[in-house]
Amino acid sequence: MRVLIVESQPDLGALWRKHMERQGMVVRLEHSQAGAANALQTQSFDIIVLDLVLDQGSAFAIADLASYRYPDTQVIFVTNTSFFSDGSIFNLSANACAYLQTDTPPEDLTAMVEHYGRAC
Repeated sequence: MRVLIVESQPDLGALWRKHMERQGMVVRLEHSQAGAANALQTQSFDIIVLDLVLDQGSAFAIADLASYRYPDTQVIFVTNTSFFSDGSIFNLSANACAYLQTDTPPEDLTAMVEHYGRAC
């Protein structure tokens, strides 16, 4: 399974990547909209883990690009805010499949990635 993680916090993104790689996933970690856009221009992914609040760029722009280039690729949105806790994220992004807090244990996030990534 090919996973794209887009997370501004390098340590958190690396933690997630290492956990997923131990489960046999091929993971690319990017920290910005530009890096994620480059990744989506050069390869496809089964699933994307995308932080809603990026230091550089827009999570929605990344989700839209992914939806356009790879309509079957789902996005798991993660955040440390409660802004979309009402579920409205699913109305704003057609490829959203889950919404989690960034402090979700890595093994739980990995289980979600495996579940939704295989559903494609």
